[in-house]
Amino acid sequence: MLQTRIAEEVLAKAVSTGADFGEIFLEDQTETTISLKSGRIETVQPGRTHGAGIRVFVGTQAIYVYTNDTSREGLLACAEKAAAAVNGGKGCKPAPFNVVHAERPEEIRLLPTEVKASAKAEKVREAAAAARAYSDEIVQAQVGYLDRVQDVLICNTEGTFVTDRRVYTRLNVSAVASDGKENQSGGMNPGGLMGFEIFDGRIDPAYCGKEAARQAVTMLHAPVCPAGVFPVVIDNGFGGVIFHEACGHSLEATSVAYGISEFSGRLGEMIAAPCVTAIDDGTIMNEWGSTHVDDEGMPTGRLVLIDHGKLVNYMIDKLGGRRMNMAPTGSGRRQSYAWAPTSRMRNTFIAAGEDDEEEMIAGMGEGLYAKYMGGGSVNPATGEFNFAVNEGYWVKDGKIDHPVRGASLIGRGSDVILKIDRVGKNCVQAQGMCGSVSGSIPVNVGQPMIRVSSLTVGGR
Repeated sequence: MLQTRIAEEVLAKAVSTGADFGEIFLEDQTETTISLKSGRIETVQPGRTHGAGIRVFVGTQAIYVYTNDTSREGLLACAEKAAAAVNGGKGCKPAPFNVVHAERPEEIRLLPTEVKASAKAEKVREAAAAARAYSDEIVQAQVGYLDRVQDVLICNTEGTFVTDRRVYTRLNVSAVASDGKENQSGGMNPGGLMGFEIFDGRIDPAYCGKEAARQAVTMLHAPVCPAGVFPVVIDNGFGGVIFHEACGHSLEATSVAYGISEFSGRLGEMIAAPCVTAIDDGTIMNEWGSTHVDDEGMPTGRLVLIDHGKLVNYMIDKLGGRRMNMAPTGSGRRQSYAWAPTSRMRNTFIAAGEDDEEEMIAGMGEGLYAKYMGGGSVNPATGEFNFAVNEGYWVKDGKIDHPVRGASLIGRGSDVILKIDRVGKNCVQAQGMCGSVSGSIPVNVGQPMIRVSSLTVGGR
């Protein structure tokens, strides 16, 4: 993607006015999106992203400039702009490159760029047909398909020179049920770090369509959830979004390095219940949030964040590491070359425990069983959150009694993880997109079924 001699020349220019670190991130990405609505394919949209970003450091200050002109002249002009923002002297001496290709343990058997659009559209139609066939009350089925092949090169003045290919495929299904007066929706959004072979067993479009429709119809006929403070059981998979949002972002250097996280300066402290171990792992085969190297060229790894309740690690990028005087953890990520990287999550989850799922519900008395979580909002500085429950059930006398709709979970991340009193055995991952200061990136959330002893439930 870029000759080493040109990379050397560009980096030398970037640090020539006094920067003590320089970096090039070059990207060439192709993608296809397909959308279906009202039974018809509305769009089949190919796209390409191509460009490079150049970043320099002066101590704990960073300058970032990007361009879509990746010729030698274009990169030198970009480097000159970055250098012009620095006026500190001679600059660092770039180290010799260690040229490597990132190890990619997954096998891509069907590269999406080599699959016909008609085959992709057929998966979309299959999911929509299954959703519409589930019930006469399904009035809308929307399906989206995405595939992406991203080739990157990352090199810097420390000698890093690494190339990587990332291949993503995902299906998004949304179904709306209506009784003529009210509407309720359901959804499924599976994906992975895989090619089109993901449909050979990992993603079943018909199942996704039926499950989205089942959620919508179930919630359409559910009474409104009671409000108050109750025990709450949160199911596995996307239930992990609560940890991701309410605690995960507060463990990123993006907030920790500036002292604006509720967990800043608390390494070694017990911040969660002893039954809670939380992990951020980029090495899980084929998972949506996995990485081979991060967007700063550092190999991925498995990072334990909370070990049996004790805070043991933060997620740290290069610049955050400088500010915190700590080593990077391979957590630097970005949406594209147009964004400077910062510390981000990959596959972040609560690890499996030893508790029995049936006992969790049997022993909770009266409360809420949140089967599928939805979106929400959180303040990373305080950890205060508000999340919707897409599919919930009311529990009476330790038994699931009936579905409820309109439920939300309200609380503070640091409080909730201290109130987890049960952690189940079956950890499941779920896919999502995470937005932050370095753009929107693929991430997994996950957990086994967990129980929170008391939590504010919003309803009626």
